[in-house]
Amino acid sequence: MNAEFLLGLVILTMGTIAAAYPRPKTYLNRLINIEIPGWGLLLVMLSYNEALALLTFGGVTALTTYILVRVLEKRGGA
Repeated sequence: MNAEFLLGLVILTMGTIAAAYPRPKTYLNRLINIEIPGWGLLLVMLSYNEALALLTFGGVTALTTYILVRVLEKRGGA
């Protein structure tokens, strides 16, 4: 196990907890907190393969941003 993998797991775990239990429960805060586990996932995948890391990060970021923006639109803003 290298440093990238361990740091990625720590960031992924902490970011997931932050996204699940945000302090101010606004949708914008949840959108920002979703990006934190994405960076952790990037570091985990980066320890395996650079191309896999970039594709996974791009896909996860695009998908989560699209879904949460749709939720914001349906709820009428924050």
